[in-house]
Amino acid sequence: MNLDFNGKKTLVRVDFNVPLDKAYHITDDTRIRAALPTIKHILANGGSAILMSHLGRPSKKLKEDGSIDVERFTLSHVVQHLSDLLGVTVKFCEETVGEKASAAAASLGAGEVLILENTRFNKGEKKGDEAFAKQLAGLADLYVNDAFGSAHRAHASTTTVAQFFGQDQKSFGFLMQNEIENATKILNDPERPLTAIIGGAKVSDKILLLERLIEFVDNLLVGGGMAYTFLKAQGGQVGNSLVEEDKQALALQLIEKAKAKGVSLILPKDSVLADQFSNEANIQTTDSTAIPEGWMGLDIGETARTEFSEVIKNSKSILWNGPMGVFEMSKFANGTNMIAQITAEATASGAFSLVGGGDSVAAVNKAGLADKVSYVSTGGGAMLEFLEGKELPGIAAMKG
Repeated sequence: MNLDFNGKKTLVRVDFNVPLDKAYHITDDTRIRAALPTIKHILANGGSAILMSHLGRPSKKLKEDGSIDVERFTLSHVVQHLSDLLGVTVKFCEETVGEKASAAAASLGAGEVLILENTRFNKGEKKGDEAFAKQLAGLADLYVNDAFGSAHRAHASTTTVAQFFGQDQKSFGFLMQNEIENATKILNDPERPLTAIIGGAKVSDKILLLERLIEFVDNLLVGGGMAYTFLKAQGGQVGNSLVEEDKQALALQLIEKAKAKGVSLILPKDSVLADQFSNEANIQTTDSTAIPEGWMGLDIGETARTEFSEVIKNSKSILWNGPMGVFEMSKFANGTNMIAQITAEATASGAFSLVGGGDSVAAVNKAGLADKVSYVSTGGGAMLEFLEGKELPGIAAMKG
């Protein structure tokens, strides 16, 4: 961030899309904390910060009369918490653009912070509307994009707005720089062996990622619900486990591609089964290819955990995206918790580890191990697309 912030107003795209409980209290402030170094740097260098972000999907959850549920999606919910974290009184404007927003921005002095209302309250945001972006740009002298979690969206506040600032007036924030550097380290310059641990429910969500990873990893550990599509495709009996029937041919292609590339693609040899999708279910552990009817695999078993952990321990670079089971239920969290623990241990022994994807991040946070891995990404979908090799609109816009 080699901009001169002194005496200038900086428009900062942050990602304050944080989870809230029913009383609108923040339940996980990871994304807010991740933006603090950039905001503090601007203030410490004599500037003021005008923050903009989205929160939730207001257009998908309208009130009965068809209007936006302002009470639910207003960014005013984060103002006090950000004030506490920064140690300064953060101001709030109930407009994103308009007369009030312009007046609030104009009155901002050095060292002061203003949060604008939810960018998605304006229909022009998701459309990447130029007129809306121009109004946002008019509020400030400089533009900093520090919202990696939204970098894969070609929205007005993440992408279009950048065109109204010259190359010497815009920059990535520290969080964006860190996200890009750490993901690039895995993609371009990993120490080997490089192991990717991929979980989650569906193969269809991660097709491009799996295809891309097979091009350059040494080991690919597949867990979670998606593993059963692979197992069934190979002729295994998977009972009532989650299977994408239309993705079995693709699963076989990925297995063959891995063989051709010399990649060790490892599926869980055993599974923890349940007779219903519930933490109160009866459980048993069996071979993953011999699951009886009426039972479903909801976690990797002990044999799989041992095999996966040995591979991870012997790795120099580790990428983890997606849980090994239904880790929200305590009976089926052991596989995911083990991955978190072993990844932390491998990191302590000198491996580089990158954890990306909402559920994996939640798992390392829950285990209290977030500071024991090399890097925890704030961007779920954005990190996926970056690792798939796509150029993200929010990153591309800063180069133009």
